[in-house]
Amino acid sequence: MVQINVTLPESDSKAVAPSDLIVMMTKAGDLSFNGKKIKKSNLKAKIRSTLAGMERKDHASLSIVAEVGVPWKKINDMMKMAAALKIKAHIATQPRK
Repeated sequence: MVQINVTLPESDSKAVAPSDLIVMMTKAGDLSFNGKKIKKSNLKAKIRSTLAGMERKDHASLSIVAEVGVPWKKINDMMKMAAALKIKAHIATQPRK
């Protein structure tokens, strides 16, 4: 279980996507992978090694948990990384108030 301590963008989406791979991004520039801080330069290798240890890699997906205020380019970079690793990616949101 990964604890999320950032304000997420709001959405009307009702879909819940399961994920074994979670990248959290703060507007201050901090990154974490599955709850542990990580440098961006180490992230792709860490995701790749985590995938290698998974039984069902073909169903793996990356949840991008980006705090409100994280520049879109950084979120897009994560989506490109997921595509390069041939895994699905989705952006976590919270329900509209």
